[in-house]
Amino acid sequence: MSTSRVFAARLVGCSVFDPNGDRVGKVRDVLVVYRSQGSPRVVGMVLEVPGKRRVFLSIGRITSIGSGQIITTGLINLRRFEQRRGEVRVMSELLGRSVRLRDGSGEANIEDVAIEETGLGEWEVTQAFLRRPRTTTFTKGATLFIAWSDIIEKTDTGETQSATQLVASYADMLPADLATAMLDLPEQRMLEVAYELSDDRLADVLEEMPENEQVDIMNQLADDRAADVLDQMQPDDAADLIAHLSDERGETLLDLMEPEEAEDVRFLLSYAPDTAGGLMTTEPIIVSADSTVAEGLALIRRHELAPALGAAICVTLPPYEPPTGRFLGMVHFQRMLRYPPNERLGTIVDSTLEPVHSGTSAAEVSRILASYNLVSVPVVDDNHRLVGVVTIDDVLDYLLPDDWRSSTNDAEEPAVFTNTSTASVTLRKPTRPGRRSPRGTRP
Repeated sequence: MSTSRVFAARLVGCSVFDPNGDRVGKVRDVLVVYRSQGSPRVVGMVLEVPGKRRVFLSIGRITSIGSGQIITTGLINLRRFEQRRGEVRVMSELLGRSVRLRDGSGEANIEDVAIEETGLGEWEVTQAFLRRPRTTTFTKGATLFIAWSDIIEKTDTGETQSATQLVASYADMLPADLATAMLDLPEQRMLEVAYELSDDRLADVLEEMPENEQVDIMNQLADDRAADVLDQMQPDDAADLIAHLSDERGETLLDLMEPEEAEDVRFLLSYAPDTAGGLMTTEPIIVSADSTVAEGLALIRRHELAPALGAAICVTLPPYEPPTGRFLGMVHFQRMLRYPPNERLGTIVDSTLEPVHSGTSAAEVSRILASYNLVSVPVVDDNHRLVGVVTIDDVLDYLLPDDWRSSTNDAEEPAVFTNTSTASVTLRKPTRPGRRSPRGTRP
């Protein structure tokens, strides 16, 4: 090994390469087991490979650690990682634990641990980086670096770190990556992390999770907290989630939501899931025909706006909230860039783009987006009023299988691989519960 001692936290995110220099994944956690005597022994690492799959890499398969990268023998088992009894994940479970110092000088919390090579293919935890409790509200506690043998853990070896510490370690993750990380945690840990997340952060994460996990988390939240989280979600995602709750719980949460947010969700719940109305979002950018190019460009610059929604602006007659006045057309942002800032948007609408009716099948909407290379398509009702927009990500969520985040089916994967090219995915239509009226199985 090129390095005999390394801090576990610094390994997270490091790229892992095979002997040929091909990248096979990146480190997400370090796995240790406690022994009756001596320091915890490192048994391996949890890797994220293409497709967001988490797999186990035995420490014996690692030939080099150094310069921010890890080299393996090239043999990695593709079976999905499952934590065994007695194993402890350093980042997810160990960091943040409270310990006592053997010299009697008090207590401290583990902020990082150093693992060290003690023999060929043998690694163990040898030292800990600790932080003492803060002395005042505005100062951090003192830090110290100490041998593992000089600390006494206050908890049983199976007790996990505080969820607050774990959430802090996830602070820089994108919602999709955080959702994947949470799904890898034991169920109780996942719920503890969910409790600690802010409402808007949890809303973003839930939108990236499979429906079953969404429901499991939502069912564990108090009604007031659950309603606050739903308020922060995109209306179409909130509607999908409520559709999977019991009728009684769904109505309770809708009553507790902000009236405007609840109105949007109820509106979406009235459409069948396999139609444009069931796929659409009710929050596109909507302006009058007298709005200028400068005003339109200012609206799509908003940081919180999803890229697909910022690709075009809808022009309608008043009112300008769905269902609007008569739909006049859309103006794509590239088209706006070709005109002076004072140009009226009503004069440059795309006359070639036809809206779809709210009852149009999801399959037909998918065909339209693919045929005309669109990222969004407007949706109108019988009176040609704009009711929403279907974006490409809405269609992908519909087309991909329920377990698309897993990339491949466990039963179909090879036991061992040396090539990490992403496996192909066979699309199938998912089924959804029949709460919405009329609801049923997607074709």
